[in-house]
Amino acid sequence: MKLFLLLAFNALILFQILDARFIHEASKLDGNADRKALLVFKSQVFENNRVALVSWYDSTPFCQWKGVTCGRKHKRVTGLDLGGLELGGIISPAIGNLSFLRSLNLGENSFGGTIPKELGMLSRLQELNMSYNNLKGVIPTSLSNCSGLVTLVLTSNNLENGLPSELGSLSSLESLFLSKNNLSGRFPTSVGNLTSLKKLSIGFNNMDGEVPKTIGRLSQLINLQISMNNLSGVFPPAIYNLSSLRYLSIGANHFSGRLRPDFGYMLATLRELVLGMNSFSGDLPKTISNISTLEVLEVSENHFTGSIPVNYFGTLQNIQYLGLHKKFFGGNSLGGDLEFLKSLVNCTKLQMLDVGYNRLGGEFPIHVANLSNDLTKIFLGGNLISGGIPHEIGNLINLQAFAMESNLLTQGIPASLGKISGLILLALHSNRMSGEVPSDLGNITRLEMLQLFQNDFEGGIPPSLGNCSFLLSLWIGYNRLNGTIPQEIMQLESLVELSMDRNQLSGRFPKDVGRLKHVGHLSVADNRLHGNIPETIGDCLNMEELYLGGNAFDGAIPDVRNLRGLTHFNLSTNNFSGNIPEYLANFSSLKNLDLSGNNFQGAVPTKGVFQHPGNFSVSGNRNLCGGMPELKLKPCPRNVVVARTRRRHSSNKKKIFIGVGVGVGVVASLLLLALSLLMKRKKKNTNHLM
Repeated sequence: MKLFLLLAFNALILFQILDARFIHEASKLDGNADRKALLVFKSQVFENNRVALVSWYDSTPFCQWKGVTCGRKHKRVTGLDLGGLELGGIISPAIGNLSFLRSLNLGENSFGGTIPKELGMLSRLQELNMSYNNLKGVIPTSLSNCSGLVTLVLTSNNLENGLPSELGSLSSLESLFLSKNNLSGRFPTSVGNLTSLKKLSIGFNNMDGEVPKTIGRLSQLINLQISMNNLSGVFPPAIYNLSSLRYLSIGANHFSGRLRPDFGYMLATLRELVLGMNSFSGDLPKTISNISTLEVLEVSENHFTGSIPVNYFGTLQNIQYLGLHKKFFGGNSLGGDLEFLKSLVNCTKLQMLDVGYNRLGGEFPIHVANLSNDLTKIFLGGNLISGGIPHEIGNLINLQAFAMESNLLTQGIPASLGKISGLILLALHSNRMSGEVPSDLGNITRLEMLQLFQNDFEGGIPPSLGNCSFLLSLWIGYNRLNGTIPQEIMQLESLVELSMDRNQLSGRFPKDVGRLKHVGHLSVADNRLHGNIPETIGDCLNMEELYLGGNAFDGAIPDVRNLRGLTHFNLSTNNFSGNIPEYLANFSSLKNLDLSGNNFQGAVPTKGVFQHPGNFSVSGNRNLCGGMPELKLKPCPRNVVVARTRRRHSSNKKKIFIGVGVGVGVVASLLLLALSLLMKRKKKNTNHLM
């Protein structure tokens, strides 16, 4: 008996040794299969993108290759992380031979072609990321074979057709990201089978129809993003069952109808609620104020009616963004007054207040100055707000944007705004404000956009604005500003837009205008400026729109031949004289040229913009001649034609003379060089003989 047990034990040991050797040899063979699959994958990557895969060679164990992770025991590939390596080419079907693969990340590359159906062979796969590539075609139904898949990320590709119903079998799936593709069709009802799903994002596609009722089964869903599609119907009733939702975005679709009065009770854990750009109607449910966790409320461009409940915001203490806007920020039909702003003082974490472009009226409440110190943005434009901006607005020292445009504001700009040194945007245009522009605005050294046009401001332009060295846009037109243009404005080399038209500015145009190297739009039209336009304006090489009309400028047109990007050039109603420069006909981008109401003389060019009478005007210049027949100008006298021809020939001759002169100079230099070398050689030979 003992002998039998001893033999049995030895046999068991032998079998284990043989089995281990078999497994080792099998793993070695399978490992070679992994190596081969990886090398085939590499071969399909564009050669100029293979730098990141420089370690992928036979001389190195593949488990040490960049991006490759292997199991400790069997040394099989379990992870392949090549995200963000700027790889291009196509994804080889050989990737399906990595049978132990659990995680595959090819995101943020430039792969094209289609998603290989062979991915369905990866039964152990848990994470798949192919986002931010150029993949096209359909989502392969074979992915439903990856039963252990937890995360599927295909965001930002060119995938087409619909969402395969077969994916509904992925019961372990927790995150499904398909946004920013070209997916179309209806939501499959099988999406309700993804009971483990926590994050679902299919925004920015072309999905249509109604959201299926089965989505109500996704009891663990936290994030639902289906914005920017063509979905329709009423607010999906099944969503009310998703009590765990924190982020709900269904904006920019075709949803309509009313929201349930108990909305805030059903979805009480929301942090972000985005319903904008739909066709919802009726009152905003008062129960939304019950969502104490709400940080973002965006309901722009709908048809909501009624007033905003006073208690809306007093209880929303975590709100960071409030969007009930219309133009930049939406368009509702909300009525009511500004009483709700009083309760916002309880919103201690409020960072952005945006109720722009509605029908809110009444005087601007002083209570706004008592809002959260964390407040960085206030957008109240496009309403019917009257009265003045309170001096206490300067208490909001962390403001970066303050927009009150297109209201009925009166009185002046409070000097206390100058205390908000971090302000970047100040938009008060299109109101009825008056008084002088305070010099304190020059203390806002980080200011980038200052828009004060279409008001009734008077006095001079503060030279202190020259301290705003980051200013990109200065619009102060359509006021009653007077005096000269401060030289300091010409020191704002960052300016891209400068508009001072329709004021009462006088004096000469500053000579330092050439320092505005980045300006693309410059308008001083309809003022009382006089004298010559400085030649330095020709140094503003980024100029696209130049409006100088409606002044008393005189002399010839300054040399702007280098401003080849000009699209609009207006010199009308001045006292300019001399000939129309022929080089204007060479400006290929010029769409509109107005030289009317001046004293120009000579022939009108017939090329470029001058071929299209609808795109330029020279009316009111009595001494012009020629041009296109549609202008009905008198024919040019022979001496004018001859003079212009001579100028052209003179210019050509000048170019020829210059060319000949340069050529002669080069030849002469070569002759002198040859003569010098000859003399040196002769002298050397003479010395050698001596």
